[in-house]
Amino acid sequence: MEQVLQWLNPETILSAGGVYLLLLIVFLESGFFFGFFLPGDSLLFTAGLLSGIGMLESSLVMLLLTLNVAAIAGYGCGYLFGSRMDKLLINMREGIFYKKKYLEITRSFYGRHGKLTLIIGRFLPVIRTFVPILAGLVGVNVRQFMLYNVLGSLIWICSFVVAGFLLGKSFPQIREYLELVVAALIILTAIPVIRTYRKEKKRSELQSKK
Repeated sequence: MEQVLQWLNPETILSAGGVYLLLLIVFLESGFFFGFFLPGDSLLFTAGLLSGIGMLESSLVMLLLTLNVAAIAGYGCGYLFGSRMDKLLINMREGIFYKKKYLEITRSFYGRHGKLTLIIGRFLPVIRTFVPILAGLVGVNVRQFMLYNVLGSLIWICSFVVAGFLLGKSFPQIREYLELVVAALIILTAIPVIRTYRKEKKRSELQSKK
């Protein structure tokens, strides 16, 4: 378990696989149900920070460009999967990487926020992964989906990467405290996720009882 957690550490991921592994993780987390556990937010922030202090061999512009392509493509694949594999999803057996409650929680969130979920959901792990699948499942118009897909990706990627980059550029010595910074970010991003998860779980349970 300790080794698994170590490999989910953003700094470990970036030192081991660099930008290519970063792009793969963002792609998988953005639309493949088995990628929901990957550390997207903290990874984006860490990538920006390392780029800002010159420890990542990629310019900010190239980083933003490639990450957005990966995130948009990941959402697109999730949409296609949901639109073509609806029966498979409904009848799929639950396991470590797939639980029907994740889809139901996302459905509940989508019912309240509509297509804006494609933007807001980018900032919420689990919902981020399942929302494009759900969009394909319920038949959201492709053009509308792509519009919200691109907007959501730009806002999500740019906010975390640019924030990390500016922090690294302004305080290069922060490299010595990177683990603490990442840990704090994980905690801060986890709080709204847990609150949202609990609320949507309750709503989903209430709807299923009606």
